[in-house]
Amino acid sequence: MAESILIVDDEVPILNSLSKILEDEGYDVTVAKSGTEALKLMTTEPPDLLLLDIWMPEMDGLETLRRAREQAPRVPVMMMSGHGSIETAVKAIKLGAYDYIEKPLSLENVTLRVRHALDQHRLQEENLSLRTKVERRFELVGDSPAMQRLRQLILTAGPTSGRVLISGENGTGKELVARAIHQQSPRREHAFVAVNCAAIPENLIESELFGHERGAFTGATAQKRGQFEQADGGTLFLDEIGDMSLSTQAKVLRALEEQQFTRVGGTKLIKVDVRVIAASNKDLAKEIEKGSFREDLFYRLNVLPIDVPPLRERTEDIPLLVRHFLHTHAEDQGLKVKEVAPDALEALQLYDWPGNIRELRNLIERLMIMVPGRVIEAAHAALSLQSRPATQSAPQSGSAVAAKSYDSLRDARNAFEREYISRKLRENAWNISRTADDLKIERSHLHRKIKMLNVELRPEN
Repeated sequence: MAESILIVDDEVPILNSLSKILEDEGYDVTVAKSGTEALKLMTTEPPDLLLLDIWMPEMDGLETLRRAREQAPRVPVMMMSGHGSIETAVKAIKLGAYDYIEKPLSLENVTLRVRHALDQHRLQEENLSLRTKVERRFELVGDSPAMQRLRQLILTAGPTSGRVLISGENGTGKELVARAIHQQSPRREHAFVAVNCAAIPENLIESELFGHERGAFTGATAQKRGQFEQADGGTLFLDEIGDMSLSTQAKVLRALEEQQFTRVGGTKLIKVDVRVIAASNKDLAKEIEKGSFREDLFYRLNVLPIDVPPLRERTEDIPLLVRHFLHTHAEDQGLKVKEVAPDALEALQLYDWPGNIRELRNLIERLMIMVPGRVIEAAHAALSLQSRPATQSAPQSGSAVAAKSYDSLRDARNAFEREYISRKLRENAWNISRTADDLKIERSHLHRKIKMLNVELRPEN
């Protein structure tokens, strides 16, 4: 599709000559004889570039520029004038003009500068699209009370310089929380560097964090900047810090205290300004008792503690998460977005999600690929849940349903409901009224469900 240009000038010969030369270059050209006419045209379809004369009757070019920038702020504007002055040019640039061309126009010069302006505009639009896609991928999705509390903690922690310790099960989105804190901080324009401490061999983690000098060890053929250096001015996210060795913990503690360190094999002190956010799926208090985590490091990191809730505690967010993953996967793979049947969503909400959001995301990706039609039914979801690897950690209560096989969708759904109601009864100490409130159903409806599904009304021994 050809790029569009709107030319605004009260001189018809200029409109004719400019439009002809730019159409010959392959652009889609529209003309307007006044600022008012141009603004009307931009209301229906903003162009990719606006060529605007300054000296026009009624509304001059500068006023048209001001209104056009309010109306379509991302459209680049090139000003044209035969009575130009430095003062006018400066004023136009301050109002947001991309370029300024003096008349009489050199058509060769105009086409060259138009090409540059459109190239710049294209790059900006591509960057905006990529940034939007990245931001969507790292978006925290959900409106549940648990997510609202989490967002409030992020808003509180973000603008400060305090260190943050994020706890939560695997797959709950601890890195997303760390990124959200970084985006709320004054460091947002600097680097966010993530390090998975559990994924780096113990003999290499020091080099990864602090860098090394050439010849520091076998294979160190060149100097390497560590992650602390790369995060200078920004945020360093240390994921699964509970898997870090005690010797490395000691060096991290010293780097945090002094904001300086030496590379492996080096002697020069390197000073950095880094905010550290750490995360762990382990209970670090228990790790301290076992002697595998330093108490002093824990207190250095645990200035602002944040606990990320597991998915089973925010099941009301599952429809939003499903929609989010459907759209992101469709966009990534160039597929059409599928629909999810209401009973399929209900089945997903009844599952316990031992793998949390990561498991849900992988399931939606699988269903997008494997389901042949446009609608994901409950049977598709149940089948995928049953195919969970046997090595995965054992699910709690309701999720045990997924490990069985059922003769019909009704049997599977009843089993989901039975397990789910049983779990809610246990959570509410077998109090029917509290359980009904928790399930957001009438007490009489819960009694009917208990009777129909043959739910046992007694605590387990």
